Amino acid sequence: MLQGKKLTKWLSDKRIVKIAVIIGTAAVLLIGLSSFIDFSGSEKDNSDRYAAKTEAHLLEIISQISGVGEAKIFLTMDNGGENVYLKNTDTKTKSIEPKVRGVVVVCDGGDDPLVVARVMDAVTKSLNIGSDKVCITK
Repeated sequence: MLQGKKLTKWLSDKRIVKIAVIIGTAAVLLIGLSSFIDFSGSEKDNSDRYAAKTEAHLLEIISQISGVGEAKIFLTMDNGGENVYLKNTDTKTKSIEPKVRGVVVVCDGGDDPLVVARVMDAVTKSLNIGSDKVCITK
């Protein structure tokens, strides 16, 4: 009975009721606004950074292969990478890099079968992907 009287007293105080309504309205608005906010942007940024870094390293290696000439590389990524929470370790998370979906290499020597074979070998082995995910052309 004592708790009921306290609750009744609180509800009769108009300031407390106004504060509760304002807090409740703010909470509902924040929940509603969260559906319009894109929280995956940082994941995409990480994927783009990883792809750019990988493209630069790959271009540096491929450009040194005899007969390649001028080259350009385009990578597509399968996902944005992820952070995995670890148990029973000193570090709490482990970052897993995005996976390469495909690679396109356009180079001056792309019509020479020997150059194509060398570039294909360099790309597949350095990225650990199958040759079916690599296109090399002039």
